[in-house]
Amino acid sequence: MMMDSALLLLLLWALIGTTSPQASAGPCVERLQGGERKTRACPRTCKSDAECGSKRQCLCDGECGLSCVAPGRTCPWPLHSNENLVFRLVSATPSFSALLEVHCKPGLTLPDGLDVTVRRCQGDRQWSGDEPICAEAQSPGHTPPPTCPLPEEVINTFSIHGDASVGTSIRYSCLSGADVVGSRENFCQDNQTWMHPHPVCKKLFCQPPKEVQQGYVVAVQKTEYEVAFDIHYLCKKNYRLDGPQKITCLSNGSWSASPPHCRARCVIPAERSRVVIGGVKRWPFDVTDAMVPHGENVTFYCKHPKKQCSFTAAQACFDGKLQTPECYLEPTWLQYKLFPHRLVSEIETCAPGDVE
Repeated sequence: MMMDSALLLLLLWALIGTTSPQASAGPCVERLQGGERKTRACPRTCKSDAECGSKRQCLCDGECGLSCVAPGRTCPWPLHSNENLVFRLVSATPSFSALLEVHCKPGLTLPDGLDVTVRRCQGDRQWSGDEPICAEAQSPGHTPPPTCPLPEEVINTFSIHGDASVGTSIRYSCLSGADVVGSRENFCQDNQTWMHPHPVCKKLFCQPPKEVQQGYVVAVQKTEYEVAFDIHYLCKKNYRLDGPQKITCLSNGSWSASPPHCRARCVIPAERSRVVIGGVKRWPFDVTDAMVPHGENVTFYCKHPKKQCSFTAAQACFDGKLQTPECYLEPTWLQYKLFPHRLVSEIETCAPGDVE
């Protein structure tokens, strides 16, 4: 434990010594040839602040060497949760050159046997190095059993059932739900090689979706569609889309949703009474074509059976059909012409206690 602490202090001292925000605070490593590492692009190289403009400074950026860096920029913090890791910010803020301790939870260690590592906030606003992987701590003298390697493309393609240790077997199933092409079972031999080549997953396609009446499919017509292919839908004039505007071909060969419907407008079933549409009280003949789109609510006025007052009841347009509520009674032509002020839609509204 004392050895681990000493190593950690040495690592912290080394990081702080090479990542000082002041370019003149000590020697800085030469930039790697090519100007970038495998996992990051280095900022523009420099020798003084004058080469970096007004918003950046010439600072030592780890393996990138002296670079034009905006010191006020910060790295992601807090980091996403990980069930095996604990993150602790050593510096006051997660800004350039800040240090971050990454601990393994009890019972786990890093590949080098330690339970903590240190990462630094770089000029590209990312923490240095990769997120460490913690594994179960091995007892002194315990050697894990030899295994057969599983390539990353196999792990990303299949769900592996079983143990990859020498002398044991595994079974494959495709994560996408597709059929396995090749041997479904494999055996790890004594020489740490697999008995059979790894299988592959049969490539799946989506079949053409159903046609949409009164609508258009915005896509190239095919007999089958590749995974991740998108199909868009539009409706003809006077029709409204009911459902997803886009569906996507999924990796299991099915579409992300059923095709939508194109729903028709509804004629307002009232001529001589005002109604409420979109919160506005209007005469039906003042509405364009005396129609409302699919899904629109229309509120009608009904007369109280015993009192000279009105109350409202709403109905929704559904694919060209809009019925009046049972309580609604269309005024006669004479009532509309001779006594317009006595129409149900124009009389006093009933008190809340009058309507059950």
